Amino acid sequence: MANTLQFDLVSPERKLASVQATEVQIPGADGDLTAMEGHSATITTLRPGVLKAVSAEGTKAYAVTGGFAEITASGVSVLAERAIPLDELTPALFDELVADARAQAAAAPADQKDAAEKLVSDTLAIRSGAAH
Repeated sequence: MANTLQFDLVSPERKLASVQATEVQIPGADGDLTAMEGHSATITTLRPGVLKAVSAEGTKAYAVTGGFAEITASGVSVLAERAIPLDELTPALFDELVADARAQAAAAPADQKDAAEKLVSDTLAIRSGAAH
């Protein structure tokens, strides 16, 4: 497949993807970005959101809670704190992700409350990203 890059997604639990993709949509901490062949080398932290990889097999989407993405000339490697294929994201599992984010926010120091609330908001937004 022309104009592709290698995409790998791993979490502590398992390897979730290793495909040739035409694009990878990444929920970066500083804003969403789309990596395609020829993208400049970049390393970014992830925020909670929906990561999508478009390949000859179609679009695969994953809920991620954080981690890192490295874009190089040869591809995209994502090391996620937690990653769940959207087709495996049950309402109970989604509620668990939200509860974890709320617990982190509650435990955050006073000077980090804004960032902690954004974490909860971004986690809640996974539901709307899953609908697309």
